[in-house]
Parts: sequence; C-alpha cells; structure tokens
Amino acid sequence: MPAAALFRAWRPLALWLCACLCALGGHAQKLDVPAMDYSYPREFTIGGITVSGCVTRDPNAVKLFSGLKVGDRITIPGERIGRAIRAIWEQKLFTDVRIEEAEIRGSTIFLHIIVQENPQLASYGFGGTVTRSEGDKLREQISLQRGQQVNEAVKANAVQAVSKYFVDKGFLKATARITESRDTSLENSVRLQVLVDRGPRIRIKDIFFHGSANVAQAKLRRAMKGTKRKRWYNIFGSSKFIRSTFREDLDKVIDVYNEKGYRNASIVRDTVRYVSDRKIAIDITVDEGRRFYFRNIHFTGNTKYSNDTLVSLLGIRRGDPYNKKKLDSRLYMNPSGVDISSLYMDRGYLSFNPDPVERVEGDSIDLEVRIREGKQYRVRDISISGNTKTFDHVIRREIRTRPGDLFDRSEVIRSQQQLISLGFFDPAQVNVIPTPDPATGNVDMNYIVAEKPSDRLELSGGYGGGRVLVSLGLSFTNFSIRKAFDKKAWTPLPAGDGQTLSLRAQTNGSYYQSYSLSFIEPWLGGRKPNSLSLGGYYTRQTNGVTRDNPLFQELGIYGASVGLGKRLRWPDDYFFLNLTGSYQRYVLKNWNSLFAFSDGQSDVYALQLRFVRRSIAEPFWITQGSET
Repeated sequence: MPAAALFRAWRPLALWLCACLCALGGHAQKLDVPAMDYSYPREFTIGGITVSGCVTRDPNAVKLFSGLKVGDRITIPGERIGRAIRAIWEQKLFTDVRIEEAEIRGSTIFLHIIVQENPQLASYGFGGTVTRSEGDKLREQISLQRGQQVNEAVKANAVQAVSKYFVDKGFLKATARITESRDTSLENSVRLQVLVDRGPRIRIKDIFFHGSANVAQAKLRRAMKGTKRKRWYNIFGSSKFIRSTFREDLDKVIDVYNEKGYRNASIVRDTVRYVSDRKIAIDITVDEGRRFYFRNIHFTGNTKYSNDTLVSLLGIRRGDPYNKKKLDSRLYMNPSGVDISSLYMDRGYLSFNPDPVERVEGDSIDLEVRIREGKQYRVRDISISGNTKTFDHVIRREIRTRPGDLFDRSEVIRSQQQLISLGFFDPAQVNVIPTPDPATGNVDMNYIVAEKPSDRLELSGGYGGGRVLVSLGLSFTNFSIRKAFDKKAWTPLPAGDGQTLSLRAQTNGSYYQSYSLSFIEPWLGGRKPNSLSLGGYYTRQTNGVTRDNPLFQELGIYGASVGLGKRLRWPDDYFFLNLTGSYQRYVLKNWNSLFAFSDGQSDVYALQLRFVRRSIAEPFWITQGSET
C-alpha cells in the first residue's frame, strides 16, 4: 500500500488517540487543584471556622448559632451544612446567610460563614393624616425601639398595629405603609416613616335582623351594647364599628334567644355593606330554631335537703321556657338572691358541685341535677398577703370568717366587699384562695390584696368679684396616729392603721379665710367597729379694710365636733347609728347681717343622731350598693 494511502487510513485513529491523551492530561491537571466534586459526598473534619459580615453581632455567637465546631466530622454535600444555615437564619438577625469552603487540606476543611445583618432602627416617625397626639398614642401601640433589628416581620407588625388603631376608632378604610431610608449617621441603620391614610370615619347607619320572627329587633339591638346605630337621640353613644366588639355582641344576641327558650339559636351569617362613603349597614341573619320548655325537674345525690326544697329554690317550674342563664345563676351564683350552691357552701360544703344533665324530647327538656355534696369544712388558718402598707390587724378585723367556723361562701364574699370598701386596695386584685385539706376536713384561707394610692390632694383656684380664691386640701385615708412619733414611720407619712386625717385651707386674702382639720378612727379600741370622729374649723370674713379703720367689719366662726358611730346588727349589719355633738361660736365686730346683733358673740350647741344604711363596696368607683 502506498505511504499516502496508509496515512489516510490511520489518520482518524491518530486524531482519536491525540484527543484521548489531551483529555487525560487535562484531568491530571485538575487533580492538582483542591476543588470539591459535589457529585460524590466526602467526609471531612472541620479544621476551622471564620465569620464575616458581622457589624454589631459577635462572630463567636454566629458560630454558636450554627452548631458547627472545630473537630466535628461532616459530610459534604450533606444535611449538616443546611441545618447550620437554618439555625442561623432562625435567629432573625440576618438578611442573608451562606456557608462556603475556605480551604481543603486533604480530609480537613475550613469553613467560611458569610452573613448580612438586618439593619438597626435609628429612628421612626409618622406621616400622612396623623396628628401629634395620635402619633404619641401610636408609639405605645407599635413598640418600636431605637437600636432594634428591622426586618419584614417588624415592619408588618407595625403596619398592622397602626391600621388596627384607626379601625378601632371607626376609620374602617384606614391604611398604612412604611418607607425605609438609610441613616448615614450610624452604620447599618435605617429610619422608618409610617405613612397613614385613615380615610373617613365610618358610622353604623342601621342594623337589620333577618329571620327574627319571635324576638323583636329592638330587643336584639339593645343587647348589642358595643354596636349601636347612629340616631339623633343617641347623643353620647358611639356608632363606630369595631369588629372584635361586634363579635362579642353577636354572642349577646344568642344569649337573648337562649333566655327565651331558643337553645339552638345561631347566627347564620352577618354582612357589613357600605350604604354611602361614610356609613355602613349591618345585616344579621339568625336561625331561631325550636323553642324548648322545661318538663320534669329532679335532683339526685341530695341528702341534706329534700327534692322539693331544692326545686323551690331553683325557681324553675314545669312549662317554663328553657333559660340557660337563669338555670346557671340559680345553681351556682345568683347576684339577686340565694342559689343552691350558696345553700350548701354557706354551711361548710366547700366541695359541693351540682351537675345539670339535660335530656331533650321533642320541644321538652327533662332536667336532672346530680348533686355531689361532699363533706363539711371548717376554717383552720387565715393568712393575708400583698399588704405592703396596711397592717394585718386592719385587714383581719374586716374579715368575717374566723378559725373554727364552718366555711361560709357568703361571709367570704362579704369580707371581700369589706376590704374593697376600705379604699386602700385595688378591687380587681382583692381575692380569696381557699386551700382545703380533705383528710382533716379543714380549709386554709388566704386573703390576697394589692395596695393602691388612696391619699388625695386637692388644689384649686378661681376668680370672681375681682378676687382670686385658692383652695388646698389634703386627705390621708390610711393614716397611723400611733406611729406619728416614730421617725422611721415617716416615709413620707405614718400609715397603715386605716385612720383618716384631713386638712383643708381656703382663702382669697384678707376678705375670706377658712381652715379645717378632721380625724376619724373607724375602730375605736380596735375590737369593735365603733368609730370616733373629731373635727375643728375656723372661718374669718372681713370687708377688706385694715383693723384700725373705723369701717372695719369682721365675722369669725369657730367650730368643733365629736362623733361616735356604731355598726348595728339589726335590721342587718349594713346599718349604722351615728351620734354627733357640735359647738359653734360666732364672733361679730361691726358686722351687719341677719344676726340680731352686730357686735359680740354667740354660742351654738347641737346634737345630731343619724340612722344610715350603707352597702357601697367601692367608695371611689361605685358599681353596686346604696347609702340611705
């Protein structure tokens, strides 16, 4: 074969061999570079970890967040790196997290964690339709703090809080958004601007009930205490729409139906629609369901009282419309009278429990009340906690339960009312916790109170007739006169004995001056609720000229009083008998008035007897009780 022909035959094979050699040479060259082939997992030992990107955060903390440590064995690729990234990310401190290989030395790998911190809040403000006073209130709502991390969740919560604030004020179309700008004065810091468009205030024009065939719509509207229509006669009532309040009012609508026997009544749907740009109408569709009636009522498990006695006390008769509210109040707590629970618990049956079981047949309900009477408990120990200023004996003398007495729920409730009526404690935090001991039949009572400021300062001024009148009054309602000579008790005043010391001064200069001082000891002697009151005052009036002027006129009145009070037991122990003796001296100098004389003095003695019934529990915020 000629040489040329032989060359042409072997040429493709030669080219193929050259290509293979080049490929092998290239592969050998890549092996000299420490690069990862992520197609084949390899196990490494962590030789070191470095962190970059931290501005305010400690790099060591980032390492700790990752869970990676020098010397750990990891597989790359593997789940360990992914878990480390998620662990750092879950701290919500960074906007970006990466983990890269910094170097590989055989089976040892060096990792590099790269983070980008969330910016810090330098300052924030409000824009749009927000007044300065509203801005101050919004700052309390959104609780943004200078220096805190800013992320999307923080901004979203702020927008939600601002929108809710205005929606609760009746601005249902209120919107808010946040703009972010870099603060150049601080590294990695931003300034937020909350832009608000509150829109018009939306009022409720009308409320319609659909499906209410047996209950008047007016009665249902009255039950919705927090959702009212705008009417001309509703001057002081609010007609704002607050969704959370509206939901509560829907439950009250169902309560109205339940009280009339419609125990299965339900709200099918409710719709809020705009009837104008500033007014809405509410459509509420109800399903009244069937009306139910009580049929047979009986008690089981009762050994202390007969079935007839308990049925009579329950106050529900056969044929009465089913009323869940009335049933519960007569079983557990009736604010206007005696209930079955008090019948037992006022006689020591602390663990008493009635369990009503209803059986429905057609439109009738048979009621079986399963009674668990339990055992009688006696009071063993009475403790007091929470009184930081008032002495124990002041509280203990108002407590009507005594060690050795049978547990009495009515007396416990009355004791709470007595403590509240003192005015020294927060009514919402006055509580009684009984701790029964079933093994011995004893119960320990812990009366819990929380002191509140009760002293009063009055400073007022007025102008009239060309003169300025200034009044100053001080009233210390938890004073302790026996501690008045103890220097350590003046912090700032001796207190804790429940006494009242009042001082008052009023003047407009030389024309009129009045000074008074009074003291009340509610438990004279400390054993019985017999009160002692002492008072004195001085009033002076002149015509304003100097004393050496022949036209000078003056009227002086000196007064003092002593009173004794006693709490009675009949007709009940809300009655008080007060006897007060008073003395007044009038001193006149050239004073022309209704008196029969213009110069001289006159003494007046008086004796007053008062018969009072006082059942007010909270003296400063009256919610129940009376005084006659």
